[in-house]
Amino acid sequence: MTARIVIIGTGFAGLWSALSARRLLQLREKEKDVEIVVVAPKPSLVLRPRLYEADASAMVHDLGALFRATNIEFVQGFVEAIDTSKRTIRYASDLTGAGTLSYNSLVLAAGSSVVHPKTVEGISEYSFDIDSITSASKLELHLQNRTSLPPSAARDTVVVCGAGFTGIELATELPSRVGAGTRVVLVDGSEEIGPELGPGPRPVIKKALQQLNVEVKLGSAIASIDKTGVTLNSGEHIETLTAIWTAGVRATPLTQQIPHEKDALGRICVDATLCVPSAKEVYVTGDAAHVLADPAGQLALMSCQHALLLGRVAGHNAAAHLIKEPKIDYSQKAYNCCLDLGGFGAVICRGWQRDIMLEGDLAKRVKKYINGTLIYPPTNAAEAIAAADPNVNADSDELFKQMLATIQATA
Repeated sequence: MTARIVIIGTGFAGLWSALSARRLLQLREKEKDVEIVVVAPKPSLVLRPRLYEADASAMVHDLGALFRATNIEFVQGFVEAIDTSKRTIRYASDLTGAGTLSYNSLVLAAGSSVVHPKTVEGISEYSFDIDSITSASKLELHLQNRTSLPPSAARDTVVVCGAGFTGIELATELPSRVGAGTRVVLVDGSEEIGPELGPGPRPVIKKALQQLNVEVKLGSAIASIDKTGVTLNSGEHIETLTAIWTAGVRATPLTQQIPHEKDALGRICVDATLCVPSAKEVYVTGDAAHVLADPAGQLALMSCQHALLLGRVAGHNAAAHLIKEPKIDYSQKAYNCCLDLGGFGAVICRGWQRDIMLEGDLAKRVKKYINGTLIYPPTNAAEAIAAADPNVNADSDELFKQMLATIQATA
């Protein structure tokens, strides 16, 4: 009887899980023994790391042809329930209605979403975000249409709520998107810019924000957002028609349906093979997984950089579980951080302490290569299967050297 791997999600982790599982089955000549099924609302990869850029609607890559070429079945649907006792998932589909799928191995790769704190009054009604194609496109349309409104302080002010990685990238990109005469304000309750990034890249970030005339207001969290603007806990009110929320994400709610320990971000605590200890046939990957990347104690981040390898390991192990092959441990000791800084350039840092390696124009060229080439899957089936090897690009230090050599060779 044919076994089945079900993968929930077509983000970076879901896509590479499917391709990695297919790779192992091909290598062991077990393709007829195991089928691979991917369930998601659309057969497409949203380039979420690029949604701070203009033309958000173009930040999507169709996966239909690649799935067909690699014999990966796609089921259109939004997964509503996971039953680990019965080993089934239930999904709702616009095409076929409700459906149920059984699995022998399950990979949960449904990602994360931005958090709207209930303590911030009006956040859902009056703020924008760039968490999805839909929301980023809504923001883009709003930015384009606001120029048809009468001039005012509110029309000509954009407030970015949250000075973390996404907030910084968006705030530094906005001056080129909204044009001269528009005030861009970056707000955060922390006393420091980019608190999770540490002190390493901070001098470059501050220099970029200053050069791009982005105002920074720190040390006072946002109390409320309404149709007139943003009010801080300090009592200051910033008039704006454009408040963009970028502060914080949380793992998919589907993690709550798997009975096992979770962290504060809703991620499931998995073992080194990404298996759920209380449900041995379930693997959790990408933004939904709480797992050590470095034995020294660093956890995998909710980022594309980690999702790419997490997906490859999860898919490999989901297939290995079924064909009685040895599983492999997830390990990603090397870490590089590449932060886009809009018209200023970019900054690239090495290691978990984020020591600056490059800044300015050359760093920007590396960032463009990552965003425009590296994160896209190959369109050729054989190349995609080969690239799904968990040992490919596992060392981000070596990958960075290869990227830099490629960029300098084409200069």
